[in-house]
Amino acid sequence: MKPYHHISIIECHEPLVPIPLERFAVFSPHPYIKVGANYGTQSPYFLRQGVLDALLEAQEYLQQTHPGWRIQIFDAYRPVEIQQYMVDYTFGEVVREKGLKATQLSPEQKEEIWQEVYQIWAIPSDNPATPPPHSTGSAVDITLTNDRGETMDMGSEIDELSARSRPDYYTNATTPKERDYSTHRELLNTIMVKAGFERHPGEWWHFSLGDQMWAWLRSRSLTARYGKVIISELSKT
Repeated sequence: MKPYHHISIIECHEPLVPIPLERFAVFSPHPYIKVGANYGTQSPYFLRQGVLDALLEAQEYLQQTHPGWRIQIFDAYRPVEIQQYMVDYTFGEVVREKGLKATQLSPEQKEEIWQEVYQIWAIPSDNPATPPPHSTGSAVDITLTNDRGETMDMGSEIDELSARSRPDYYTNATTPKERDYSTHRELLNTIMVKAGFERHPGEWWHFSLGDQMWAWLRSRSLTARYGKVIISELSKT
């Protein structure tokens, strides 16, 4: 259980809508499809209507102070099945990086690796009371590109399993390069918060609006308005 899972959900049934990709910069090919995730007839480039409206607003704020800059979309809607695939994939990557073999792991080693994986990844739960944030269509993973179309260096990769993923990791940096990382992260956070989003406490790239995490970060007494998306709802869009 994550700390935000006690937040109740009162589903508003707002539709998922396609993201107008021409309005943003986009990672291509999609990072998870690139590593074998099979979305089938579904698409990662969907968000709830209100979340998309806010994301477009955030980009307007960005361009007011940084003309030509754009929000770059890494990932948005993520079915629970894809969440499961990426959790398993990440587990395998951690095992490989440690020079271990999955078939030879002790229970203690497995638990240690799962704890590491779940520092970043939400549990792929089918329980309607505890949906993964991306499976609600209200969370988006993003970064920035400058007026030359270059992806800004934020000091860590998206989905990186390290302390560098924490939003405040470079806050007290002393080198010019690391101060730039902090400045870019703060710019991203500023435009998103101004548009109504909240940032994941442990991930500089993850923002949500209307889900359990958002409600928990905003006020412990709020309810969430977005729960797990039902696939049949997506097919209507």
